[in-house]
Amino acid sequence: MAHKATKHIFVTGGVVSSLGKGLTSAAIGMLLESRGLRVGLQKLDPYLNVDPGTMNPFQHGEVYVLDDGTETDLDLGHYERFTHAKLNLHSNYTTGKIYHKVISNERAGKYLGSTVQVIPHVTDEIKESILRAVDPQNDVTITEIGGTVGDIESLPFLEAIRQFRHDRGSKNVFYIHLTLLPYLRAAGELKTKPTQQSVSQLRQIGIQPDAIICRTERPMTKDIRDKISLFTNVDKETVIEERDVEYSIYEVPIVLQEQKLDETIIERLSLDAGPSDISDWKRMLAVVRNPERETRIAVVGKYIQLTDAYKSIYEALTHAGIANKTRVRIEKVEAEDVEAHGPARYLEGVGGILVPGGFGERGSDGKIEAVRYARENKIPYFGICLGLQSAVIEYARNVAGLAAANSSEFDAQTQHPVIALMDDQRDVHNKGGTMRLGSYPCSLLEGSKAFEAYGERVIFERHRHRFEVNNLYRERLSQAGLQITGIYEKGDLVEVVEIENHPFFVGVQFHPEFKSKPISPHPLFRAFVRAALDNRATQVPSDEAPSTSDEPHQEPSEIL
Repeated sequence: MAHKATKHIFVTGGVVSSLGKGLTSAAIGMLLESRGLRVGLQKLDPYLNVDPGTMNPFQHGEVYVLDDGTETDLDLGHYERFTHAKLNLHSNYTTGKIYHKVISNERAGKYLGSTVQVIPHVTDEIKESILRAVDPQNDVTITEIGGTVGDIESLPFLEAIRQFRHDRGSKNVFYIHLTLLPYLRAAGELKTKPTQQSVSQLRQIGIQPDAIICRTERPMTKDIRDKISLFTNVDKETVIEERDVEYSIYEVPIVLQEQKLDETIIERLSLDAGPSDISDWKRMLAVVRNPERETRIAVVGKYIQLTDAYKSIYEALTHAGIANKTRVRIEKVEAEDVEAHGPARYLEGVGGILVPGGFGERGSDGKIEAVRYARENKIPYFGICLGLQSAVIEYARNVAGLAAANSSEFDAQTQHPVIALMDDQRDVHNKGGTMRLGSYPCSLLEGSKAFEAYGERVIFERHRHRFEVNNLYRERLSQAGLQITGIYEKGDLVEVVEIENHPFFVGVQFHPEFKSKPISPHPLFRAFVRAALDNRATQVPSDEAPSTSDEPHQEPSEIL
């Protein structure tokens, strides 16, 4: 049960999706932390999936994994990148998870024969899920409600947070509504009507927002602010402009602080907070705005057409650029294009090549060709999850003499399954939440590139995979020069591979991108970008690089 002193902020959205509720919630959390408050964050998603783990990346974007192995919405990545909040399985609830719990309770007879209904049983379970996310030491819990006001799916969540204020008292709950101010070029003005309608729908449900944050491309005028205040019954001081930022999403907290949103929240919730200190954040932004150098990194993936599919990868590269006082220009390369036209057409002149994770056979040969191009041309290479597996397959085929080497994920009958299904996955039939998930220790070989980057022998990183390096081929690969420099000792699993006589060639089975922050970049990404800077090929211009295909590819099996 929640500590009595914990206050709650609920963030809702209206008009359109993808306005940035997660980013805004994270920015508010960061500002409150900067004033000495302890903050927790949570997202409630209205879809019926129990979690996003089985959802296609083209529909949902990346699946963000927490230390405890919970597969969550990508917005939780924003929460962790902006704040020090401790996230766990209670930090992301879906309609599917809520209904699963309610039905389980009904089957167990916990409702004492009552007719089970949305109100009160579902809404009570939603309120309990909010309270489960509360650390008793936290001063504030910020809960983002997925979807938009007016969605049928969101109604139980909105009703639950309406009741929450009634239960907890108005001085303990603060509602923020994020909305859109569209600019009509023909009329030459911002239009407030969508915001008015969105807030009207929210008020019909029984929720009066305490603050409205307006996403806009153009500056709000005083008249626009006054009009929104009048029609929504929100104080003028809490009608906040959130204009598109010029350089980086990490400017959002500065924008909100300039309009004193953090002060307003602290005052309304009677929080005992100190003065704000965001000096480290401002120093980071100074580098973003004025980098000393620039390098190009090619990301060769199979979900390239959807930016959110590799959201944490792109952010981690940006963080590494900040650490190296460098602007990282990311070249998004479709793996199937490499497969069809060869790697040189897309990768010539880049400073480094990164192959991220993924599932399914489509594009796998393109990734393997990208690995070979990086290895043979001494271009810094960083492989993550499937990127490690692609590196192992390429090395087995072209160096270790195993021409038929493959992953049993791609070819169940392959003569040399250098990548194979993990032993504990062989009898698994359900796809949701059954992979190797969460944080595991890894022991690094001293003197390796990975050890040099971390500066520690034992590290902890997050995982999400079913296949691994086949131990039956480890000796053959090692004899051929593939170094195994990281091991999960308890399970005797390969975690890191490298090759010698190369500027930087590192493959990892885990997902280091999930632990990178703008003011604390991940050491492997930092080392990779540094190696890319040292690569003389970074000086080659990229203006004539061909574009990749515009059509997204979909393959249902890839999500499993």
